[in-house]
Amino acid sequence: MKKCFLLGMMVMITGFLNAQVLKKDQWVTTPSGMKVMLLQPAQGEKPIKGDKVSVHYTGRLTDSTVFDSSVDRGQPFEFLLGFGQVIRGWDEGIAMLHIGEKARLMIPPDLAYGATARQNIPANSTLIFDVELLDITQRGARPMPADGLDTITTPTGLKYIILKKGDGVKIVPGMKTKVHYSGFFTDGGKFDSSVDRGQPFELIVGKGQVIAGWDEGIARLHVGDVAKLLIPYQLGYGEMGRAPVIPPKANLIFDVEILEARETPKPKPFDVTGLDTLKTASGLKYIVVNHTENQQAAVGNTIKVHYTGYLESGEVFDSSVEREQPIEFELGKGMVIPGWEEGLLLLRQGEKARLIIPYQLAYGDAGRPPKIPSKANLIFDVEVVGIR
Repeated sequence: MKKCFLLGMMVMITGFLNAQVLKKDQWVTTPSGMKVMLLQPAQGEKPIKGDKVSVHYTGRLTDSTVFDSSVDRGQPFEFLLGFGQVIRGWDEGIAMLHIGEKARLMIPPDLAYGATARQNIPANSTLIFDVELLDITQRGARPMPADGLDTITTPTGLKYIILKKGDGVKIVPGMKTKVHYSGFFTDGGKFDSSVDRGQPFELIVGKGQVIAGWDEGIARLHVGDVAKLLIPYQLGYGEMGRAPVIPPKANLIFDVEILEARETPKPKPFDVTGLDTLKTASGLKYIVVNHTENQQAAVGNTIKVHYTGYLESGEVFDSSVEREQPIEFELGKGMVIPGWEEGLLLLRQGEKARLIIPYQLAYGDAGRPPKIPSKANLIFDVEVVGIR
């Protein structure tokens, strides 16, 4: 549930789809451009993203050529709805049905296989599927009930409800925390869920790795707590939202469960007392803390580095040590700032060094707001963990 997540979110199967009304024996065109005709209405439950569904289908080209059929095989097809396991037209169309309903989907190429030919399907084919939603064989996360429970409002406007009280440690900023979550819009539509993926999310609380409402909300909980966070858009994705999933000014609801939390390693500045400070022609300064006879870094090598970055004031603005995850990249590809490219080429595997990087070899006149101001000279303590 990083800022870019919410970087792991798939195509939204909520909102306009829930509002779309299907009509028996009449084509309905969705905003994406596909057409859906209801062939047999039913009153069963409607699936949501994260549900595993069972479907019978027959697929045809527009000339009526059948290219695939689960009906002929006598074996329904199962898939996890909303996670890209099928073509986009299927993810969209099946989400519009109730259990027991039959429908015809007319799926344009851009929602099917596009310009790529696939076995019996020519490139740029419009596909027609007769489908029947047989069942929801495994239900994904749904909003947790909170009726009768106290809602706590913080000064920032964040609201939260404790659904189940845990007995673990209190979360404090700086802790590495493992969380299961499901995110919903205020109309109940689900846009993301670590529960559906079966993969909890980890973050360091208070480091700006997630939206502000998460940083504040998680820091108010204990290990074992299950809670509902009601996050106003100002503490979420703001005025702009995060297209295509989060619309502008979207208030968000998260059901969260705190699974684990622990203190993270605290980076300590290298002791460079009495060590020589060397300077290159570019203006880079560096201090080698320890020397080895191991492999020298070279252009084209993939290098793995632990680092902590400091402003000249001594403030830490980033640290792989805190994350317990070194960075890995190929030297000479411009994937890091010039001061790093130059400085790491001076080191061998296993060596530690301090790089004192003038702003011209870092983020320049502009800096990198909000953490790195304009014309900021930077200090990095680096350790070359591996070279290959």
